[in-house]
Amino acid sequence: MDNVLAVEIEQLRKVYPMGDTEVVALDGVDLKIEKGSFTVVMGPSGSGKSTLLYLVGGLDWPTSGRIRVWGEEIGKLDENSLAGFRQSKVGFVFQSFNLVSTMSAAENVAFPMRFSGTRPAVRQNRSHELLQQVGLSDRALHKPTELSGGQQQRVAIARALVHDPPLILADEPTGNLDSSSGFSVMQLLAELHQAGKTVMVVTHDSRMLQFATSTIFLLDGRTVTADEFKKATELGLHEKSV
Repeated sequence: MDNVLAVEIEQLRKVYPMGDTEVVALDGVDLKIEKGSFTVVMGPSGSGKSTLLYLVGGLDWPTSGRIRVWGEEIGKLDENSLAGFRQSKVGFVFQSFNLVSTMSAAENVAFPMRFSGTRPAVRQNRSHELLQQVGLSDRALHKPTELSGGQQQRVAIARALVHDPPLILADEPTGNLDSSSGFSVMQLLAELHQAGKTVMVVTHDSRMLQFATSTIFLLDGRTVTADEFKKATELGLHEKSV
């Protein structure tokens, strides 16, 4: 993957049926994300940024257009190949953490490894290694309800790293956190980038821009320039419900 783009998108469209009408979430998006970059996709609620992330990660299907991740056109993958792609090539970090409430932090981190046939002892060692990496080795046995929002997000990041994916996709990772916890999570993502990961974050939190090596602005399902984005958001011209 030395000379391959991390993500390459051509004329991407996603349309959702809503009763007798259709909502266009993405409308002809073209973009390229370089290997080793920290890309921030900025946009208000309803701009299509989360839809974009889910399509890149193979969690949803485009209406039309092409998506290549690490040179592989994911729209051509069958279910088994797509599962393998999601397991080895991308790691997801969700706004709502998506942790299993009945499992400890260590068990949540280890959980994805069950599906790859990893031996229990290896799962346990890997889980504790990652919790140490995100600064939560002393919380390994705590359940999500016993952790703060920031700690839960760190567990979620550790879980995203279990298969050492080269691309980290983060959907509003600070959206459910207070200011201090949110900044701590931003710093952790920046550290992962500095360690060699390619990171793609969708957010409306402008503080994330200080860590970005590239920025994409989305409004109403289209990419726009920074000036167009600033003008439209100042004038309130981005109202949309998706």
